[in-house]
Amino acid sequence: MKIAVGSDHRGYKAKELIKTIVTQLGHECIDVGTVDGNPVDYPDPAYLAAKAVAEKRADRAILACGTGIGMSISANKVKGVRAALCYDELGARISRHHNDANVLCVSGELLGEVLLRKMVEVWLGTDFAGGRHLRRVQKIEAIEKDKDPTSVKNHNG
Repeated sequence: MKIAVGSDHRGYKAKELIKTIVTQLGHECIDVGTVDGNPVDYPDPAYLAAKAVAEKRADRAILACGTGIGMSISANKVKGVRAALCYDELGARISRHHNDANVLCVSGELLGEVLLRKMVEVWLGTDFAGGRHLRRVQKIEAIEKDKDPTSVKNHNG
């Protein structure tokens, strides 16, 4: 898979670790910045990574800022993106399995290296379950189109 990876200055060290993990797992890494620890506004790399996913230039993206909150809010503004803010392995797994999240947002300051590695491994290795969860993702897509999600009547699963 092609994985876009981005951060602001507070997530820079985590982003560099994420790049190593992604590469070690055999995936291609697309670094959208930042390039050092100098201050940068989190919406900038969040937009670049989210657009790469939405435009199918990347299969998924992983973003890091101080808490992950700003990255999540920013990335979720891009149509076609389902960014999940996760702080543990279970959240990372469920975000893929139930929500088909295509962007993982993490804290660059609150997670240790071991937990961050496990979260990235699990998130990249977990498939979307489909079934009843597909209907829910379709409802999210309806909201993106400014439609009432209750209009989605797919009852598969």
